[in-house]
Amino acid sequence: MYLPPHDPHVDDPMRFKPLFRIHLMERKSATVECMYGHKGPHNGHIQIVKKDEFSTKCNQTDHHRMSGGRQEEFRTWLREEWGRTLEDIFHEHMQELILMKFIYTSQYDNCLTYRRIYLPPSSPDDLIKPGLFKGTYGSHGLEIVMLSFHGRKAKGTKITGDPNIPAGQQTVEIDLAHPLHLPDVENLRDFSELSRIVLEVQEQVRREEQEEEHRQEEEDRSQQAASSPAAQPQGGEGAEGEETAAEAEQATQAKAPASQPFVLPMGVISRNEDYPRTCRICYYGTGLIAGHGFTSPERTPGVFVLFDDDRFGFIWLELKSFSLYSRIKVSFQNAEAPSREAFDEMLKNIQSLAT
Repeated sequence: MYLPPHDPHVDDPMRFKPLFRIHLMERKSATVECMYGHKGPHNGHIQIVKKDEFSTKCNQTDHHRMSGGRQEEFRTWLREEWGRTLEDIFHEHMQELILMKFIYTSQYDNCLTYRRIYLPPSSPDDLIKPGLFKGTYGSHGLEIVMLSFHGRKAKGTKITGDPNIPAGQQTVEIDLAHPLHLPDVENLRDFSELSRIVLEVQEQVRREEQEEEHRQEEEDRSQQAASSPAAQPQGGEGAEGEETAAEAEQATQAKAPASQPFVLPMGVISRNEDYPRTCRICYYGTGLIAGHGFTSPERTPGVFVLFDDDRFGFIWLELKSFSLYSRIKVSFQNAEAPSREAFDEMLKNIQSLAT
């Protein structure tokens, strides 16, 4: 298992923790050992369920228990997962979230189902190289997000989840057709000014979507118009539409300076104050928020901030919060998707599991 570094140090390397091991014996037999807990390897079981899926089961879960009971187990888990003690965490809401995570994860006792995840395919036109990133999520700590590009859109999909937004959900979506022109640093400190800029673009996007729906309805009323060559380029969702978006994006980047000063507006909370003070470009985007148990989910406006090839940020306007993301530089073997279609299908599957 690859664990993120301790919150909020997103630039630190991932941590490695073995969960099980297989000893291959003579005559094609094998023994499986569970590595969970602190009493050393013990008897386990692995079952291959279907293609790209397998399950593990511990046969001696008493090896996971500690002499001091659940309290000692929780304190040990807290030191390993968060690098601190409960006394270090003064925020009551954060204590509650951490306790929820411990109860949720420890109940499985290393009896887990694993499904294959593909790394996103890349294209020369991508804003940066897609891949896996560590991100700060307030009191939830660090989480893993997969950044992938889909024509006019970029998507951040949660690989690890929390009590509010489960793994598999699309945490952020970036609209590459709508770059944001931020004010100078002094005016950027004013949250109301940034909010005004973002909400204006949100209204523009809403109008464009309505116009697109109306145009589509008009086309549907006339088969002749839908099938004529002149009507096809107006679609905006096919390859030509994506091509136009890519050209617009390149034109925007060509006009923009190589970097511009950046500072978080007053009142925006960040777990990590060590964020870059210059950025390349910003885009309008939306972020997914929800109550505990993924109740009342909604997409809310925000700002995607590209710092460099390995770091980006997202300002959650409604939450007045900032997430900083840093690339995971672990080299994973055999993780490339066999095709774009296979990757898209995997994204659909992990989202359906989450819902």
